[in-house]
Amino acid sequence: MVSRSYSNLLDLTSGDSPTFGREKKRFPRVATVAGVLSELDDDNSNSVGSDAPSSIAQERMIIVGNQLPIRAHRRDDGEWYFSWDEDSLLLQLKDGLGEDVEVVYIGCLKEEIDPSEQDDVAQTLLDTFKCVPAFLPPELFSKFYHGFCKQHLWPLFHYMLPLSPDLGGRFDRSLWQAYVSVNKIFADKVMEVISPDDDFVWVHDYHLMVLPTFLRKRFNRLKLGFFLHSPFPSSEIYRTLPVRDELLRALLNSDLIGFHTFDYARHFLSCCSRMLGLSYQSKRGYIGLEYYGRTVSIKILPVGIHIRQLQCVLNLPETESKVAELKDQFRGQTVLLGVDDMDIFKGISLKLLAMEQLLIQHPDKRGKVVLVQVANPARGRGKDVREVQVETDATVKRINETFGREGYNPVVLIDTPLQFYERIAYYVIAECCLVTAVRDGMNLIPYEYIICRQGNEKLDETLGLNPTAPKKSMLVVSEFIGCSPSLSGAIRVNPWNIDAVAEAMDSALMVPEAEKQLRHEKHYRYVTTHDVAYWARSFLQDLERACRDHMRRRCWGIGFGLGFRVIALDPNFRKLSVEHIVSAYKRTKNRAILLDYDGAMMLPGSIITTPNTEAVGILNNLCNDPRNVVFLVSGKDRKTLTEWFSSCAKLGIAAEHGYFVRSNHNAEWETCVSIPDFDWKQIAEPVMQLYTETTDGSTIETKESALVWNYQYADPDFGFCQAKELLDHLESVLANEPVSVKSGQHIVEVKPQGVNKGLVAERLLLTMKQKTMLPDFVLCIGDDRSDEDMFEVIMSARDSLSPVAEVFACTVGQKPSKAKYYLEDTTEILRMLQGLANASEKAAKSAPQPSQRVVILE
Repeated sequence: MVSRSYSNLLDLTSGDSPTFGREKKRFPRVATVAGVLSELDDDNSNSVGSDAPSSIAQERMIIVGNQLPIRAHRRDDGEWYFSWDEDSLLLQLKDGLGEDVEVVYIGCLKEEIDPSEQDDVAQTLLDTFKCVPAFLPPELFSKFYHGFCKQHLWPLFHYMLPLSPDLGGRFDRSLWQAYVSVNKIFADKVMEVISPDDDFVWVHDYHLMVLPTFLRKRFNRLKLGFFLHSPFPSSEIYRTLPVRDELLRALLNSDLIGFHTFDYARHFLSCCSRMLGLSYQSKRGYIGLEYYGRTVSIKILPVGIHIRQLQCVLNLPETESKVAELKDQFRGQTVLLGVDDMDIFKGISLKLLAMEQLLIQHPDKRGKVVLVQVANPARGRGKDVREVQVETDATVKRINETFGREGYNPVVLIDTPLQFYERIAYYVIAECCLVTAVRDGMNLIPYEYIICRQGNEKLDETLGLNPTAPKKSMLVVSEFIGCSPSLSGAIRVNPWNIDAVAEAMDSALMVPEAEKQLRHEKHYRYVTTHDVAYWARSFLQDLERACRDHMRRRCWGIGFGLGFRVIALDPNFRKLSVEHIVSAYKRTKNRAILLDYDGAMMLPGSIITTPNTEAVGILNNLCNDPRNVVFLVSGKDRKTLTEWFSSCAKLGIAAEHGYFVRSNHNAEWETCVSIPDFDWKQIAEPVMQLYTETTDGSTIETKESALVWNYQYADPDFGFCQAKELLDHLESVLANEPVSVKSGQHIVEVKPQGVNKGLVAERLLLTMKQKTMLPDFVLCIGDDRSDEDMFEVIMSARDSLSPVAEVFACTVGQKPSKAKYYLEDTTEILRMLQGLANASEKAAKSAPQPSQRVVILE
């Protein structure tokens, strides 16, 4: 019998499938399609589809986090007892998903469970709470959590660089391997319960950043969202991480990536641009990244709080009693409140120094103002935590010795754990809340404070307030915390500027009562309408939208390890088979071949742009076949193309995207569009010159028919910003000129209206039709946006083709395109063209030569 403690069901499929009905362990919904599991067990499988329908269509959300929203307790008899952790965000967000959405949780328990008890504990949690625990060996968990997460990711994401062994420590590859291993274990746990065609998966926070890759590798069409609850650093900080690309690519295997603020999202997008070369765009308010045919959506929405839970605690008799106690304790004094974890990023010591400065500069505040600092235990551990504790204790002692007197301590430090209702009571009696972290992902303390200051009738009575009177509150918040942008009525400060924080504290106390009421009302309205349920509901709606067309796309995976990604394309889009096109080529008589030079004949990224001997030889062989009309189409100028292809006497060439056309080496250059003059260049060139001077790395390429501003070697973000500004500027100054202004891959181009590569295709097909040479074979190859015009023309030109014509529109690389075929790279294209050339040579040797045909474009 198979052991019930086996952690990866997929590994079981190599032998006889276990009969789960005979085991105690049951799963609410497993992947039910026969054969699917054994396919998924192959790590190298590139065609993992979830095409077979699931047996159950009910909507379900699988929520994956580092910790389960469960509290574990041992009874006196040694048995485990479990209960919901009401403070867990993962539990609270369930309110926003709707009663019809089944929720399953996957994560670790805070308590260590003996291996002999893990089976029974797992079964209890599954049956009672719909929770699937991931049991990690202590050594692995330590390397994963205290090692990579807290020693590398957490400091880096909070802008701490490992400049020395004392500051975060050097990168440790073994810790990274532990991180990857734990993410694999979580993936296996998801696999135990998922129904891939129906379920949504929502992964939380930086502990599980590579999990999307392992899940996407198993199910290409998985509906997967990820939310980061910490800051995302600027690219200058993030790029120092040795595994930066692996983490970015793993996140991009999600369908939706969520951030608390625009700053965090902007930094992530900048990293994708600078390190992966990806660009993003906003469509109807939604930000999206195109990644191998998939659109990865970006969500920006700060999380909220669970208001109902807070209000329940506010109504407790214990809370009322504690409020009464604190009212007597601080009678005649104004309470300023700080609630922070005892770690290096919360800025507790800076806040204490600001309080000291306030008492120095405003002697009248002594004896009247008290700072109550609640210091929660740090989540991490290490020397930096101990240093913060020592510095905090020393600063508090110095301030109290300097400014305190009998019955009055200006700073009250509470570093012992508080009950939730006790913390709530401090919120209620505080006139101002100070949240001055030097860096924090979100920080919900201000939100909790606002709700608690709203209070209720019993608390109003305890405090001696009129229940009908407007409530009031004041907030001093750091610029560097995630909730700051949403609290427009707060006093924002730079926590490093101690004098400014001290003045903000004084200002908060001096604000008129009416203004305090207005600020509170504004904050209260926002917090109550943007609670945790609103946040979860909004995320699920965007995830559903992002996954809407999953089943309409054809998906398959490529790449190994953490470089794995999924290609998602139109069902009719497929790789061009060399055998298929050579077969069609052999049985046809009138062939039109259009080749983009830069995409089809030149290696991408190569410094050498001149055609190699192999490419020129292939072109000559194709041109020598009397059944072929071959045209090379390029954006380059006609002088360069003439020099490069002087040995190709029968090759037709279209230069500058089709403005200049020549049907063979002996023909004269013609223009596709009649342009009376180019006076607009005198307007456009000075504008481009201005942007070139102010954008380091940019250049101007002057063509006979066009001007191109290229920023390929400029800073990606600045170049993109300047390109957008230049585009608007040129459109404005050239509004009355017969030109079009377009942006492309690292370029902004101004060219005459109506000039595009599609003109070449139209003219070639029309000329062949007039010569009664209706093409029965058309091949068009290109790699970028300018080639899409050619694809569109040949795909819709049925009147200019033979009724039995075979049309091959082929793009380079697997990406969205109007073409129906693709080849991976220039090497494959040359191999395919060589196959066609070989077929022509064989045909020439085995048959008498007809007279050579020359098609002159008219």
